[in-house]
Amino acid sequence: MNAPRILVAPDKFKGSLSAAEVADALARGVRREVPGAVIDCLPVADGGDGTLDAAIASGFERVPVTVSGPTGAPVESAYARRGTTAVVEMADACGLVRLPGTVLAPMAASSRGLGEALAAALDAGCRQLVVGIGGSASTDGGSGMLAALGAVLVPDVSPGGGALGDIRSLVLDGLAARLVEAEIVVACDVDNPLTGPDGAAAVYGPQKGATREQVKVLDDQLEHWADLVATATGADRRHEPGAGAAGGVGFALVAAMGAELRPGIGLMLDLLGFTERLRGADLVITGEGSLDAQTLRGKAPVGVAAAARSAGVPVVAVCGRNLLDDDQLAAAGIQEAHALLDLEPDLRVCMAEPVRLLEELGRRVARAHRTPRT
Repeated sequence: MNAPRILVAPDKFKGSLSAAEVADALARGVRREVPGAVIDCLPVADGGDGTLDAAIASGFERVPVTVSGPTGAPVESAYARRGTTAVVEMADACGLVRLPGTVLAPMAASSRGLGEALAAALDAGCRQLVVGIGGSASTDGGSGMLAALGAVLVPDVSPGGGALGDIRSLVLDGLAARLVEAEIVVACDVDNPLTGPDGAAAVYGPQKGATREQVKVLDDQLEHWADLVATATGADRRHEPGAGAAGGVGFALVAAMGAELRPGIGLMLDLLGFTERLRGADLVITGEGSLDAQTLRGKAPVGVAAAARSAGVPVVAVCGRNLLDDDQLAAAGIQEAHALLDLEPDLRVCMAEPVRLLEELGRRVARAHRTPRT
């Protein structure tokens, strides 16, 4: 009997394990149950935190860079490189995970660090830029990012969305020169416009610490910023789907940098070579920390399942907790789901010992799928 071929392609378990750590634990569990199993680990991400790690795990080179964190303090970040392609993750450069302590900075947080990471990749000769913008801390319309790439803000104001109203003009000549021959594609899973009741400030500002009054101020500032960008570029892009992503970074990337927005997991699976790695597989194991309604809105496990289903390969999901019923799982292309809470009802134990529990879930999955497809 031939050994089963299993592709292990999970996202991270947020706050617990990276995608690579999840994949390694599952692989160990599978091998304990079926020693001869042929296992290929391919950690995945959807454009938020973990995107950089997923690219590196798939063979990209990690290139360290020092950039400005969301509140200006320097942080040690990186971009991932393969040939002339670079993967840059906003969350790692200047996202919420980079805020000092637990203090949010809704008015002052800046996207400058993302621009500095992009600038480093461009200066190193990269011309195809893949940008993950999930997990942002700022609502500055991408102004900090553009300034780091050569745009001139007049006057040069304090960073953050709270100061956008003080800018009187915007000059993009230096930015345009830097982007010659560059192709930019952005992992973006939201369709919000830049401003208004469905805009960056109104929808995502509270998650970044903005009060009701600050949301109103930020929205007014973004309107002013959009006017300046429209004057500088000759086109008004504030209402385009995705302009409100990452506090308006999506707007700046599209309006001032000519970027293309694409669904995050689809973009990342293409970049990671998922289709090629899927060939010959008898089973795919995917997952994330929580399988819930958000999962169904294009998160990594659903993207993995859709790609596997198109190739006729069954998919099993693992998670910390599962809030989806069998019909929802089936509609998403997931044959079955296994949760840490199925093994250990104490959430504290699940958080403290996820590796042990994931290894046991790997054994369970392998036990049920030890026979290759015919």
